[in-house]
Amino acid sequence: MKTVNYRDHEPSSPVLARAPGTGRWRLWAILPAVAMSAALSSEPRSVLDFRDPAQVRAWTAVDDRVMGGVSASRAEIAPEGLVFHGMVSLAHGGGFASIRAQPRDYALVGATAFVLRVQGDGRTYKFGVRTDDAFDGVQYQARFATRPGEWIDVEWPVTAFQPTFRGRTVDAPVLDPARIRVFGLLIAERQAGPFRLVVESIQARF
Repeated sequence: MKTVNYRDHEPSSPVLARAPGTGRWRLWAILPAVAMSAALSSEPRSVLDFRDPAQVRAWTAVDDRVMGGVSASRAEIAPEGLVFHGMVSLAHGGGFASIRAQPRDYALVGATAFVLRVQGDGRTYKFGVRTDDAFDGVQYQARFATRPGEWIDVEWPVTAFQPTFRGRTVDAPVLDPARIRVFGLLIAERQAGPFRLVVESIQARF
């Protein structure tokens, strides 16, 4: 398993290192020693394990059809976890597909980082969170790249999540994990064509 660690919303240059106490090779972004030490200081706690089909059933698609586009996606159950797949089209001014969970309380007071275990297709995705139950509004997003057919753990500190509204960065308070109500996944940035992302789990560090 490889771990990709994002200091900001953009990945920095990766470096291979043996994770202390594990004997496994992990792929880290280049981080200051203090940040890397903090990232390894505690084991992450499970927030959502998508190998449980009930966790996947709470997710629904919100695609560019809401603004006249024709992209389509869905969340499906698989033994490996949640499968986010579909087709992105740039027709009619569209170009994005997304899924999100139903709003609920996640009890994330004190969370300092989030970890996703994913298997992708080489495309770039965004992991997003919302702090209210509104259909449209500010969401906090972090980008991540995938490697075709390869399982990786992607990790971001809470401070890496950027507040956005309809794809544009906005001025908003720093993300407060205690207020998180919704998790979501998005593919955009004119990446037309079929896509497929498998997510095994969402975890948090405290």
